[in-house]
Amino acid sequence: MKKIYILLFSVIVLCGCKQAVKTQESAEVLNIPSFNADSAYQYVKTQVAFGPRVPNTPEHKLCAGYLSATLKQFGAAVVEQRADLEAFDGKILHAVNIIASFNPENETRILLFAHWDTRPWSDHDPNPANYEKPVSGANDGASGVGILLEMARQLGLNKPKIGVDIIFFDAEDYGAPESFTGNSEDSWCLGTQYWAKNLHVPDYKAKYGILLDMVGAPGATFYKEQISMYYAAHIVNKVWSTASQLGFGQYFVDKQGGGITDDHLYVNKIADIPSIDIIQYNPNSEHGFGSYWHTTNDTMDNIDKNTLYAVGTTLLHVVYGEK
Repeated sequence: MKKIYILLFSVIVLCGCKQAVKTQESAEVLNIPSFNADSAYQYVKTQVAFGPRVPNTPEHKLCAGYLSATLKQFGAAVVEQRADLEAFDGKILHAVNIIASFNPENETRILLFAHWDTRPWSDHDPNPANYEKPVSGANDGASGVGILLEMARQLGLNKPKIGVDIIFFDAEDYGAPESFTGNSEDSWCLGTQYWAKNLHVPDYKAKYGILLDMVGAPGATFYKEQISMYYAAHIVNKVWSTASQLGFGQYFVDKQGGGITDDHLYVNKIADIPSIDIIQYNPNSEHGFGSYWHTTNDTMDNIDKNTLYAVGTTLLHVVYGEK
């Protein structure tokens, strides 16, 4: 992920001393299940243990089976949307979007999504010798999927008032490296582009969508991403306001960040579903992300249960607060 531009930032420090009290009180009022960060962490760890989930590899195939089986175990109606997608370099990627639906009969729906594949090259690694090595993708991919798997577990145990669809998009991180000199337009998010043009349900619509991308790092900060603000500012403000009320303002910073080419762009542009991106943004980084982004260092060392808890709890409150 991809491309970040128009870097706008500020540093904000908020006190979170009443976080636990606020979270408990809000959950009691809305009858919201508790997000289990230990569970989410284990889901992240399990994905990473397969190895890099690069399309066309055995590790990719094994992880796909795990994700699909786990969602079915939670009671979801699961669709595996398979497609052969052509990458920027002409390679055919055997991709699979994994789609889980809860309350499929309910016409009022919310879409939650993340990418589950990992990048085949560590093209931002500080050591050029590692450029051709695949990324483990603990934060970049597995963190969002881990949170959504825990969300799915809770959705199976505690039926929400609305319908919820969770999609794990494939072939997101096969975008052209910066060294590529050919046509690289729309080379990212291939699985999402395919789904948006070939919806798993005819005329599928959701009230809105929320993308999770790189949401597990210690002390991560999530700024209001510009494409999200353009297409769905009301959803951004809803999520950030919820996080603030829960005491997670140190994670969800009330400032605008950069614009990022990510899965939500195509859900907005092609599927016409107003969608936002919750994505780590580091204003002190040259590229806007963590130092381990697209390197061999994107390991479990970059996953923190407190961050998973903040994002997952916020998401549970948003979803269960819908009518």
